[in-house]
Amino acid sequence: MTINIKPEHEQLIKAQIASGRFTNADEVIDTALRLLEKLNDEYMQWVEETRQKVDVAIAELDRGEGLDGETVVIQILERFQKAREAAE
Repeated sequence: MTINIKPEHEQLIKAQIASGRFTNADEVIDTALRLLEKLNDEYMQWVEETRQKVDVAIAELDRGEGLDGETVVIQILERFQKAREAAE
């Protein structure tokens, strides 16, 4: 596989090697890919948790336990107003 690297990324790789943290470009790229994989795993976990929360919220609404949108917006605006007043 051939990979073309942007000049700014090449400079970043060289800087990481120069710092002594890595001995070669393969180590830098391996670390970057592991971090990307971790980020993706965390994102997928967040998506699943969000889906579960949405399912719970839908069930609550079906049972009549929710608030109407206008009430929620008013509560949010009141919180912003209080925060703004506290900051002044």
